[in-house]
Amino acid sequence: MKRKAKSALDPKALLAMVGAGRTTGDWRKNQTIFSQGDRADVVFFVERGKVKLTVLSRPGKQAVIGILGPGSFFGEGCLAGQPLRMATAIAITDSAIISLPKQTMIRALHEDTEFAERFTTYLLSRNIRIEEDLVDQLFNSSEKRLARILLLLANFGKEGRPEPVVPKVSQETLAEMVGTTRSRVSFFMNKFRKLGFIEYDGGLEVHSSLLHVVLHD
Repeated sequence: MKRKAKSALDPKALLAMVGAGRTTGDWRKNQTIFSQGDRADVVFFVERGKVKLTVLSRPGKQAVIGILGPGSFFGEGCLAGQPLRMATAIAITDSAIISLPKQTMIRALHEDTEFAERFTTYLLSRNIRIEEDLVDQLFNSSEKRLARILLLLANFGKEGRPEPVVPKVSQETLAEMVGTTRSRVSFFMNKFRKLGFIEYDGGLEVHSSLLHVVLHD
């Protein structure tokens, strides 16, 4: 049967192409999925929830390198021969995570040309996002970086509708992602709230008007 054409960047369509061999597990908030230095032999897919990726330097300094939402793959470094995890993955909300063994992914990549093309396109698209993150870190103010992170957490600029309420992310985590202090994050969050860009009371509500901070020079 001829496979119905789907968007090249539809991660759920990619997942369906893998076939058998995957398993789904539930992860509690703050539960570690894998740690930096663990053996790398599984690719993961976020079906529901959010996952934080962090790295720890030898002196003990920690940095948040990404917050992943539904539709995101992570841990795919094992497909390129990475033997150990280069980061730690932690569920920051109750999450449903699909595990895809390395050999299952390699088989799908070798046997299904369409899957290989789409997965490669997906990874290239995420690479562009990583480059944008780097430019943001190098050239934008901490206020703009925080605004951009909040918009990304709320799914603005991605396929699908923005999330009306973002699960609570600590100001310490936001500070690590922005590359500034918690006090500066607190200052900007209060400023955004007073301007009506965000609301937070248990959950975080991000309004599209926050784009003004990112776009304004």
